Amino acid sequence: MIFRNGQFVRAARRALLASALVTAATAAGAAPIPADLILYHGNVLTVDPGDHVRSAVVVKAGKIVETGGDELRTKYKAGKEIDLGGRTLLPGFSDTHIHPQTVSPRSIDVASAKSVAEVQAMLRAKAAQLGKGEWITGFGWQESNLAEDRNLSRADLDVATPDNPVMLIRAGGHSSVSNSMALKLGGVDRNTPDPKSGLIEHGPDGEPNGIIREGYDIVGKNIPRDRWEDVKQGYIDKLRWLLSLGLTSIHDASGKIDDEPVGKGGIPNPGPDLTFKRAREIYATMGDSLPRITMYILYPGHDRLKAFGHHTGYGDEHVRIGAIGENAVDGGFTGPTAWLLADYKGQPGFRGKGRFSDEELQAMVDDAASLGWQMGLHCIGDAAIEQTIKAYDIALNKIPGQNHSQLDRRWFTDHFTIMPPDATMATMKRDNIMVAAQPNFLYNLEDRYIQTLDDWRLLHNNPVATPAHKFGLFVAFGSDNLPINPLVGLYAAITRKGPSGQAHGLAEEGVSRAEAIRMYTANGPYLSWEEKVKGTLEPGKYADMVVLPFDPMTADPEAILHGKVDMTFIGGKLVYDRAATKG
Repeated sequence: MIFRNGQFVRAARRALLASALVTAATAAGAAPIPADLILYHGNVLTVDPGDHVRSAVVVKAGKIVETGGDELRTKYKAGKEIDLGGRTLLPGFSDTHIHPQTVSPRSIDVASAKSVAEVQAMLRAKAAQLGKGEWITGFGWQESNLAEDRNLSRADLDVATPDNPVMLIRAGGHSSVSNSMALKLGGVDRNTPDPKSGLIEHGPDGEPNGIIREGYDIVGKNIPRDRWEDVKQGYIDKLRWLLSLGLTSIHDASGKIDDEPVGKGGIPNPGPDLTFKRAREIYATMGDSLPRITMYILYPGHDRLKAFGHHTGYGDEHVRIGAIGENAVDGGFTGPTAWLLADYKGQPGFRGKGRFSDEELQAMVDDAASLGWQMGLHCIGDAAIEQTIKAYDIALNKIPGQNHSQLDRRWFTDHFTIMPPDATMATMKRDNIMVAAQPNFLYNLEDRYIQTLDDWRLLHNNPVATPAHKFGLFVAFGSDNLPINPLVGLYAAITRKGPSGQAHGLAEEGVSRAEAIRMYTANGPYLSWEEKVKGTLEPGKYADMVVLPFDPMTADPEAILHGKVDMTFIGGKLVYDRAATKG
């Protein structure tokens, strides 16, 4: 067993005493206590307030009964026992920002493409399958994943699919590339004005090059809508896949109430998105085999939100409502269109764009607050964060809390990519405003940050240490699908390295392994008022657990980055076993 922080002697004495007591009880004829599952001979990181390390965990009725040494196998009699063989057991990962995605029948798997030629081959195959004139879509391409190390262009798509309109959304969801046919259907030419919050890129000849940053719905609105029946299984498959990453809880940042009854929050002819209602229907039969889900709700306007009648916290242990969000206050760096307080490097006069006037943002925040909702708005640039916190501060101090106390409303900012002025963070501390951060952005978007940020903002991008240590802000981790893998997030938070291997602001913004693990396990449930039932391995909490073949407290950082999950448990039920998938 591994003990840390100078606790070896005390812990060893406690273990010996416990073993002696169990032995004495057994000798006296006490019957073993019934249990469902015992995991033993492990390196159990409880992530409890004392960061205690144990070797065994006992589970009954989906919850943890006790943690301790391997002598628990004598105290309890379980229907199933698992020898961890020295592997690490820790609480399941909790991602505070995910967009579960399905696969449309008209989509290509562009996220897996490694070259422009591979994208073109996918397009040709899909065009042959669908026939001329049919739309082709896809999500998740990224220039750094392509051998050519550049953005896709209109010309690239035209070569492969001159007779099918195509729109492919970049990873992160803040820009798209379209071919000529799709642009024409969207009415986009050299004279088309930029979308309100976006930018149409042009080539040297003045013609659109196919890339639209933000606002690409001017093209996308023409894509035929899928049916829920056609995409439902894709959502289920994606949720099930998350288990292979060790995720036992997620916050879905794209939730909606569109399919509620009209007059009770819904709209006529809702789209095929994963809504709160549809999630509850799925989880009614599969809740014990999918990650627990908290759903943000995209702000639908005052009338619909009031008519809905529910607010943050409504639901059960499988599906519950979270914050109003992630309604974007600005763009992102995948565009890039994040709203900064300083010019982008090499782009004099360009600072990105905000999406709301101060008055518009305040009206939305005030409305949600008055109806009893938590807030979790998307703000990436420092200008957007500053605007958001001002709106939060006004609402929190003039509108009394309804479903939660005035001092425990747990509002948060989503992303917090570019560190705002100290005065903004001081306001956050005073109002107990928290941060849902994505340290993996540093790894995935390293090239974009180097290209667009001045030295100070590059050094402090996606900050964790300064807000957490200097200002005492509460930070929980997530991914925003860039990529989803929590191990990438842990690596980036600990090393501050991107694919280049260069560390960006390690001394200033890096955090310890123990802190990073806590921010990816225990802290997420706090944002949904569930810290008493999950997030750590303590008696009485859900047995949501993950097994790693290495110790993230001591392993080489590269082993963390490229590591795999061996097992995932939801409520003590084994829902993913890597060994079973190898054959």
